[in-house]
Amino acid sequence: MLGLMAARQAGLDDPARLRRAECTRRVLSLELNKDRDVERIHGSGINTLDIEPVEGRYMLSGGSDGVIVLYDLENLSRKPSYTCKALFSVGRSHPDVHKFSVETVQWYPHDTGMFTSSSFDKTLKIWDTNVLQPADIFHFEGTVYSHHMSPIATKHCLIAVGTKSPKVQLCDLKSGSSSHILQGHRQEVLAVSWSPRHEYVLATGSADGKVKLWDVRRASGCLSTLDQYNGEKSKASSEAANTAHNGRVNGLCYTNDGLHLLTVGTDDRMRLWNSSTGENTLVNYGKVCNESRKGLKFAISCGCNPEFAFVPYGSTIAVYTVFTGELITMLRGHYSTVNCCVFQPHFQELYSGSKDCNILAWIPAPRDPIPDDTSEKSLPQQHVNPAYEDTWSSSDDEG
Repeated sequence: MLGLMAARQAGLDDPARLRRAECTRRVLSLELNKDRDVERIHGSGINTLDIEPVEGRYMLSGGSDGVIVLYDLENLSRKPSYTCKALFSVGRSHPDVHKFSVETVQWYPHDTGMFTSSSFDKTLKIWDTNVLQPADIFHFEGTVYSHHMSPIATKHCLIAVGTKSPKVQLCDLKSGSSSHILQGHRQEVLAVSWSPRHEYVLATGSADGKVKLWDVRRASGCLSTLDQYNGEKSKASSEAANTAHNGRVNGLCYTNDGLHLLTVGTDDRMRLWNSSTGENTLVNYGKVCNESRKGLKFAISCGCNPEFAFVPYGSTIAVYTVFTGELITMLRGHYSTVNCCVFQPHFQELYSGSKDCNILAWIPAPRDPIPDDTSEKSLPQQHVNPAYEDTWSSSDDEG
């Protein structure tokens, strides 16, 4: 650490290298923190979490009971031990509460005054945070599994929605229309994600085992269909051609730079794709246990070297290096299946939601100080340059 600081000060090193090194160290030391708790509000499993990107302070959660809760993650008490309090909730008694399980919640990317939620009750709701009432509601013919707003879009306000229908729905916040659809999948769409690099590019994953990339400006729409075999599969088994997974694709996540796409499927595999060429990079993550029959919400770190993927794995969270596939650790603490996790990049914290109704906070372990007795006995005595010695004395001493 001191070496990195010295090199940075001397101009010998990239200024961002120190930050990346410290972010990486913090992620590698993530642990269940006994001093940080999240107030328990949900009476049933938690399906989805989202932290707003503006301040990184407020977190939304959505549960199987249709309840939505907003938490303040900041330690206002300044005490070592504290509980992240719920500021408000859309409970069962709220007139606009979702009737069935909430599958996805997401903050509006540029302002905490608005957030969105989608549910098995076949609706997508646009909420005004200040009055806690829906500003708009989109209705669909089938169950809604997932939705996503682009984190970078400046020229459109489209929300991509994956439903029980094989058609991907695009809802326009400006016009209130949901007539724009993308056709190509054969079964329900379980996961959708906009590219953080190109505002018109969308990735979708379906129960048909396929992952498609779309340019929503094009009439045909589909740019490519990702093929796990990179086009090398023999024609004798062409029924599995152009599939990303040999099972349902129920999770998608772009890396922060948008250059790669990570997908998970019920074939117990995770795959990393070059998002520009559509090529399977063939990184081997081993068996990634995935029994979820709906969307799986996983996360990727930001600002680390290497970057890490946090993937719900039964009642644990598996931490992998994204580009080498190495399993770093398993975060254990939940009592039941983990459904979702979200990464807080400002302080390298991770929050996870489970069927056990709990939200757990995984915080970087503090650096261990060197005990005084150890430093005195075991470390070699260093001669101090006289220029740095304390030569101050009081007048009494001199007299």
